[in-house]
Amino acid sequence: MQIRLPCVLMRGGTSRGPFFLASHLPADPARRDAMLLAALGSPHPLQIDGIGGGNSLTSKVAIVGPANEPAADVEYLFAQVATDRGVVDTRPNCGNMLAGVGPFAIEAGLVAPRHPETLVRIRNRNTGALIEAVVQTPDGQVTYDGAAAIAGVPGTAAPVELRFRDVAGSRTGTLFPTGLRQEILDGTAATLIDGAMPMLLLDAAALGTDATLPPEAIEADTALLRRIEALRREAGRRMGLGDVSDSVVPKPALLGPGRDGATLAARYLTPHAVHRAMAVTGGITLAIAARLPGTLAHRLAAPGEGPGEGPGEEAVRIAHPAGLLEIGLSLDGEAVRWASVLRTARRIFEGHLLLPATALPATRPVAAAA
Repeated sequence: MQIRLPCVLMRGGTSRGPFFLASHLPADPARRDAMLLAALGSPHPLQIDGIGGGNSLTSKVAIVGPANEPAADVEYLFAQVATDRGVVDTRPNCGNMLAGVGPFAIEAGLVAPRHPETLVRIRNRNTGALIEAVVQTPDGQVTYDGAAAIAGVPGTAAPVELRFRDVAGSRTGTLFPTGLRQEILDGTAATLIDGAMPMLLLDAAALGTDATLPPEAIEADTALLRRIEALRREAGRRMGLGDVSDSVVPKPALLGPGRDGATLAARYLTPHAVHRAMAVTGGITLAIAARLPGTLAHRLAAPGEGPGEGPGEEAVRIAHPAGLLEIGLSLDGEAVRWASVLRTARRIFEGHLLLPATALPATRPVAAAA
């Protein structure tokens, strides 16, 4: 006997994973996580018995349901499923998977579409942040066809504009959890910042490496990775996150000077591998750090290019392995009003995911979702 679970497989930005309605999953976190591990095929390096892709970027889950507040239309819970361990982490957010939440919610009947575009207000349950997604819906239908291109994804698709509010203190409640914009961790200068994602910012050159290297070259330096992980664990302790050895936050980033139109060069770790592009939440946090004096990122960043469409608005461009991620940033002095980014998404598969009955550690039979 297998469990039939309604599922939509979607690409969101430069990530991919199954999208589920919250009502189709167990309310108990332990039982829910057991189903997610089975769905993705973890723990196994290839995730051979599930739909995961054997990579942190393709071992992600979005769980969506109606919101219980007037400020939001839907709630979104992100889950990062480890490939090598039986661990499901719901502490971080994922801005790339977020790009699929609006289209999914509309097609699931959670949000009524409008012509020519639909605003979907999303409350992220991981961090509490409110995000506005503008989805293209000509004639009241979600379209995935369009001319928008993003680095790290082949071809073009319809744009999904994401505007993040409440981006300061996603996990700790404050932008600089230690009260410092730069400090020393075991002899190494670092910035500990909690923007859209708790992060550890490091100067690549100070660690004997380069923020423009291919991901494979950084991953091949096992001594460097061990060093970064030791610094990450200390950063987690200082940020009030406790023992982060089994968590993916804080995320480390190796930084270098911005050149050729980029504000910063960065390699974002997830945290034990190098992202092949750039996480949206990581990019937003880097953009904020780049524009606040006193941070390590600000010291390395290229100067701003002048005001944007409104007071305090500008574009910050992060160079990553696949190209450039452009972040729209609005500051009121040193307070972050909002950050925006353009992403794309695509609905890849819809149907039922089949899970072994042993996926649920239940004492009684569990009915399959309709």
